[in-house]
Amino acid sequence: MAVMTSSTRPLLNRRLAEFGTTIFAEMSALAVRTGAINLGQGFPDTDGPEEIREAAVRALRDGRGNQYPPGPGVPELRAAIAAHQLHHYGLSYDPDTEVLVTAGATEAIAAALLALVEPGDEVIALEPYYDSYAACVAMAGGTRVPVTLRPTAEGDAFRLDLDELRAAVTDRTRLLLVNTPHNPTGTVLTRPELAAIAELAVERDLLVVTDEVYEHLVFDDAEHIPLASFPGMRERTVTISSSGKTFSLTGWKVGWITAAPALVTAVRSAKQYLTYVSAGPFQYAIAEALALPDSYFTGFRDDLRAKRDLLSAGLTEAGFGVFRPAGTYFVTTDIRPLGLDDGFAFCRALPERTGVVAVPNAVFYDHREEGAPFVRFAFCKRTAVLEDAARRLRTLAA
Repeated sequence: MAVMTSSTRPLLNRRLAEFGTTIFAEMSALAVRTGAINLGQGFPDTDGPEEIREAAVRALRDGRGNQYPPGPGVPELRAAIAAHQLHHYGLSYDPDTEVLVTAGATEAIAAALLALVEPGDEVIALEPYYDSYAACVAMAGGTRVPVTLRPTAEGDAFRLDLDELRAAVTDRTRLLLVNTPHNPTGTVLTRPELAAIAELAVERDLLVVTDEVYEHLVFDDAEHIPLASFPGMRERTVTISSSGKTFSLTGWKVGWITAAPALVTAVRSAKQYLTYVSAGPFQYAIAEALALPDSYFTGFRDDLRAKRDLLSAGLTEAGFGVFRPAGTYFVTTDIRPLGLDDGFAFCRALPERTGVVAVPNAVFYDHREEGAPFVRFAFCKRTAVLEDAARRLRTLAA
């Protein structure tokens, strides 16, 4: 039965009117219906380290975190996050005033934008972008301004046009929303690119929110460098990361921000009215995870690099144009070498045709035509699954 109201006003807040069911829900449902291999949504098909899962069990049994944890996060986790930033990047943060635990990185993004953006403010984001960025900017009343990453002339990677970024900044620009390593393209911003972004932010007095959830998944010669480490950036940057991607525990939803005290206070003011707190026992376990030896992070990266290479080779053999990712666990492909140019139609037909699910990159663009021929596959799956998927996809070239 339709819901009746006393006016013709739509039920959904107009700021969210453009956002319907996410593409991930649609494609995952298609995978279930067809029995296809789901390489669309970015979640691993194996669980994280056993010792970290056991740490969560211990916390549950010991009564740690079963009731509301402290609003900023349990002290053990905040201390571990600060130690992680110092160990890996030489960035020093006070765990009591400069660290905030969130319900995953998605809540951290939402809380940061709700706290820092006023109606009418412009937010520049690197397009294509994670779909929650657009929704969170809309909920904050801001205006999103995309700056598009485009394939290089060699066609081997997506890169940022720094002149286009500078031209996008206006007197209404409040904040830069930067994602590196970048989902979905796999681009890792270089030191010169990050230095230019930092100079621009300082020159125009902009706030910066950086999404660094794939910080430990960089391959080959790429290097993850936090934007907060550049001159003038620590006091204006909200750095976001999470445990889900690094430890293959996406369902635990333990994320965090690190920032100067005034920024943390602002974000916490919004965050406390979203989830307030979450994942109590898991916070203690992630505190232990962040203290794992460097060999864990190296081994994790090497395993995903091998899987990247396996799937990339299969996609190349199937006839796709393949943009070899420097980071994340996604590979973007071009379907034009297959004689096609509509990623939506391709992805909706692919499960029936080959038994594999992917995601059309156009959903991550405001300029849909820019992303129309690109399709994203996730390689954070078991090797046997990727081998099967590659075999199925090769039928496209038959």
